[in-house]
Amino acid sequence: MTTALITGATAGIGAAFARRLARDGHNLVLVARNGERLREYATELHDRHGVEASVLPADLSTDEGLTAVEERLGDREHPVDLLVNNAGFGNKGRFLDVPMADELTMLKVHCEAVLRLTAAAVPVMRDRRKGGVVNVASMAAFVPRGTYGASKAWVVQFTQGAAKDLTGSGVRLMALCPGFVRTEFHERAGMDTGDIPGWMWLDADRVVDTGLRDLARGKPLSVPDPRYKALLGASRLVPRALLSKASSTTGRKYGPK
Repeated sequence: MTTALITGATAGIGAAFARRLARDGHNLVLVARNGERLREYATELHDRHGVEASVLPADLSTDEGLTAVEERLGDREHPVDLLVNNAGFGNKGRFLDVPMADELTMLKVHCEAVLRLTAAAVPVMRDRRKGGVVNVASMAAFVPRGTYGASKAWVVQFTQGAAKDLTGSGVRLMALCPGFVRTEFHERAGMDTGDIPGWMWLDADRVVDTGLRDLARGKPLSVPDPRYKALLGASRLVPRALLSKASSTTGRKYGPK
């Protein structure tokens, strides 16, 4: 039986990955900061699907938390077959409105954690000639949107480059780029989402279904909805100055995840 490790596993897209993978019979390692919430969710998934669901409380904004997850990913006696780097958050406010400490924490979680955990998981997968990594990015990676968008753009570029380097190794890497998904993400960041059109919202379970299907097909990039694929195509035709202006007036009020 295969094992998947999911960061940010207790809510939103991370929880949806856990539900889908447990339903498909995968054992799980659930990672998040809230140990009590992790244990409750692990028990629920075990009771419902009969899989082994272990918990690893870890704060990925700290070296201690990252090291703990790295050690689990490097365990060759109990290998991880699929890593889902999903943990992340948003800061509300324009550049210089957000405290520098919060910006640096975002880069730690969105960039350093993705780099370190991917680097910890892939050697074991490569030696076994099988495995996969899903790095959850965002449609914000493709528009000028401050630190959040920049960090997600880094995730996309890193993942695509690493995927190319690992061609033929049996290990697949993919960046998953959803748009607005109904999760706790915006509420936690204190972002107002009242003006977002209803058609722009995606369902987390459907995002995960599409993402896993694209991973199985070997795609290094997944934009999990035709509407957002169309928007991505249109964004490449819009002048950068105009796109930047539109993003600056909306992207700090609410941001895709």
